Amino acid sequence: MTKRKLSIRFMGPLTVICLSLFCGSAASPRSHAADAEKTNKLSPPEWLKSYPFKQKKFSFVRLDYSNDQPNGRRGSGRWLTDFPDADIGLSAQLAKTLPIQVHPGGLVVKATASELKSQPFIYIAEPGGIHFSDEQVIALRAYLAGGGFIMLDDFWGESEWKNARHQIGRILPDAKPINLPLSHPLFHCIFDLKEKPQVCNVGQAIKSKTTGITWERHDAKEAKYQAIFDKDGHMQVLFCHNTDLGDGWEREHDSEYFRREFSIKRAYPMGINIVFYALTQGDDHPRAAGSRK
Repeated sequence: MTKRKLSIRFMGPLTVICLSLFCGSAASPRSHAADAEKTNKLSPPEWLKSYPFKQKKFSFVRLDYSNDQPNGRRGSGRWLTDFPDADIGLSAQLAKTLPIQVHPGGLVVKATASELKSQPFIYIAEPGGIHFSDEQVIALRAYLAGGGFIMLDDFWGESEWKNARHQIGRILPDAKPINLPLSHPLFHCIFDLKEKPQVCNVGQAIKSKTTGITWERHDAKEAKYQAIFDKDGHMQVLFCHNTDLGDGWEREHDSEYFRREFSIKRAYPMGINIVFYALTQGDDHPRAAGSRK
């Protein structure tokens, strides 16, 4: 979790890295450079270029829940965490990866705004301190009933989990979150992840080189991805708990190690997988079912 001065950064296009030929048993300096550069690039599968998306445009939508905070209640400004750099960073990578038109900076929308109804995906930052108004509960319930998808990210420990779970429970009172196993298509639909990604702040990430610790609280050691499905098996809500994917999208320029090990290997692949999965639920195309080929 970070709160920073607003700034805008754009990343250049992805490039294809070719390895140099080896001469004898030793690699040339050029091959070492190519190997290093390759670890800093996402390599989406070729089949994705021709994926038959039903929609041709997408905006990363962040929910502004500021007006839903009672006076003096903790968490009133949390919706702005990692904004706008996280939204810009993921949107740029989505534009490079998916064959659809992606809004370059994303959108900020309130739950009661009419335009929310036309958006297939919304992102909620730091739901550990959120408190929805009754009006927003009703609006978000209608949004989910209409086929919408909510992603909650950047909340740590049991206390924040209980609050986030309670608030979503007000929207969907009869629903129970299900823990997603690593075998679930969410972790493999585009990028084949070998573990459930845990992204921490940059300082903790740099320390992890020697400590191996990537959690930010003693009761948040394991990254957990839990989901709520409707009666037809459509994922409606995704909890990304004990992890901060938004930091991985926002802070990649602050540390080369963080960019390589957390942004490129964890945060971006997971974020892109989530958006793809949300947009393609119900598709007949085999890739929507999580093919790893």
